[in-house]
Amino acid sequence: MSSPILVSLALILSLPFVFFFTQHLLPQFSPDSDDLSLFHRATTTTTTTTAHTTNHLSTKPKIAFLFLTNTNLTFAPLWEKFFTGNNHLFNIYIHADPTSSVVSPGGVFHNRFIPSKLTQRASPTLISATRRLIASALLDDPLNQYFALVSQHCVPLLSFRFVYKYLFKNQLLSLASFTANDGNFLYPSFIEILSDDQNLNERYNARGENVMLPEVRFEDFRVGSQFFILNRKHAMVVVRDKKLWKKFRLPCINVYSCYPEEHYFPTLLSMEDPNGCTGFTLTRVNWTGCWDGHPHLYTPEEVSPELVRQLRVSNSSYSYLFARKFSPESLAPLMDIADDVIFRD
Repeated sequence: MSSPILVSLALILSLPFVFFFTQHLLPQFSPDSDDLSLFHRATTTTTTTTAHTTNHLSTKPKIAFLFLTNTNLTFAPLWEKFFTGNNHLFNIYIHADPTSSVVSPGGVFHNRFIPSKLTQRASPTLISATRRLIASALLDDPLNQYFALVSQHCVPLLSFRFVYKYLFKNQLLSLASFTANDGNFLYPSFIEILSDDQNLNERYNARGENVMLPEVRFEDFRVGSQFFILNRKHAMVVVRDKKLWKKFRLPCINVYSCYPEEHYFPTLLSMEDPNGCTGFTLTRVNWTGCWDGHPHLYTPEEVSPELVRQLRVSNSSYSYLFARKFSPESLAPLMDIADDVIFRD
């Protein structure tokens, strides 16, 4: 009789240590109440406009640029040139890892930081950060109709005017149409969606074999680029989702195949609205000679007018509008060719 009692007593006494271990040593991926409140408000708040704005049918939709970073925005001067003169056509939102001492670059980036939380590779924290950015942009301005996710290593390859016209195809709807369509323009989302990745099985089972079932079947699992441009309809899908997030928030066992931010968004949108997505990202990445999951890092010696022109070209019907990954030292040569090459379409 004493043996079962001792075992039970030992288990009870060990509970505080188990609690401490799970709370302080293992990564925590549960969304906090403030996240849940933000997502709820972003998907339930009715977007309204003032009578003054409604009477101006020439009001144009905007692009929300979502900067996801854990370092200072080294390329802020280049982006400043990109944005100059187009203040009525864009908004900026920055999610900076709070553990890094990111300093505001000022200019168009002034006062554009949103409340942020820790981000970490091989964890769902990058998904959460992206969802915070999208939710903040949804709430901030009903005219935000495209949501472009970029990193601190991303640079523009063309002028803002070109990017804007390229995305909206010069068929800009008036605010009257905007209201009639419940705030959703019928433009496609530009997100890479792949089903033929050679490591698809390993990525699918990174949390354990068949752990993703029943919400995500292997035949529905997709991979793609971390960076994308979503329309407002799909932005709402991302922020509203609970079903798939329940699975993708689980910690990975095999961290070498764990890239949740490259799996969650392509899988979700492929399952929800595959016909509304191009399946192609507009951010060029060079995976030649990649290491530890990182793409090629362009150095100052590689920056040239010819490189910019090459990076724009794709084997798809779509052109690349942005590119990564550039070293901080590349800023100077990029600024040298900004006016004559990058922003001269």
